Amino acid sequence: MPQHAAPLLVERLSPTEALALPAPLRLPLDADQRTSLRGHRRSACGRDLVLQLPRGAALQPGELLRSNDGAVLVQVEAAAEPVMEVRSADPLALLQAAYHLGNRHVAMELHVDRLVLLQDSVLADLLRQRGLQVELLQLPFQPEAGAYEGLGHHHGDHGHLH
Repeated sequence: MPQHAAPLLVERLSPTEALALPAPLRLPLDADQRTSLRGHRRSACGRDLVLQLPRGAALQPGELLRSNDGAVLVQVEAAAEPVMEVRSADPLALLQAAYHLGNRHVAMELHVDRLVLLQDSVLADLLRQRGLQVELLQLPFQPEAGAYEGLGHHHGDHGHLH
């Protein structure tokens, strides 16, 4: 049986461009994987894919990608990953927690009634010591982009501008 090369995904499509195209493959990616626009990936059905997109913003759930030959259409999904949901009956305590986590450059989702961040036992203990409720879950994670998204580059677990 001949082995086929993995489709090379090179183009981002607008939703209107995708209307006349066949149903896309699903590509579940965690939050970190959505920031990397190049490399080997696997669709939800197990098909090998290669991302080779121009530099730009992180991929967003729902975004559509097309292969260089136009034959393959892929839709990005936010994959479930280990997160912690942080809640408090006191809105000020939740706001203060967001402030302190932001000072540590912790990626998080901000909601009116909760914070969501990647699981970290040290942070979970600190938040509990501050009287917050922490629940460990498996959910798609879509952290805030941050004020400087796309303006700098990353080194390990932190980024900065040049």
